[in-house]
Amino acid sequence: MARKNHRKPAPAGGNRAVPSFIIAPELDLHALTVVEALPKLDEFLHSCFRAGYYRVRIVHGKGTGVLKLEVGRYLAGHPLVLAYRFADTWHGGSGATEVDLSSR
Repeated sequence: MARKNHRKPAPAGGNRAVPSFIIAPELDLHALTVVEALPKLDEFLHSCFRAGYYRVRIVHGKGTGVLKLEVGRYLAGHPLVLAYRFADTWHGGSGATEVDLSSR
């Protein structure tokens, strides 16, 4: 006796992966230490790259400036980062950094 296939057929165009989560193009690192922030930043950059974002924003605050400085150093050497700069005044000024990501 033949066994019935109870799976639904794949939609036209083949199998398409559906993201299991939605990521916002902004990461808030307020109140984190550099040791806590940099792994989150790396994961965020990779997730945004996979999601197809070309520009993202990192909110680090002004505070003592240590986190802002280390975020800048990290971005300068990251392979997915094309460019970065402080946000416009009305988008956080030097308390936030805008990042342009590579397209490949």
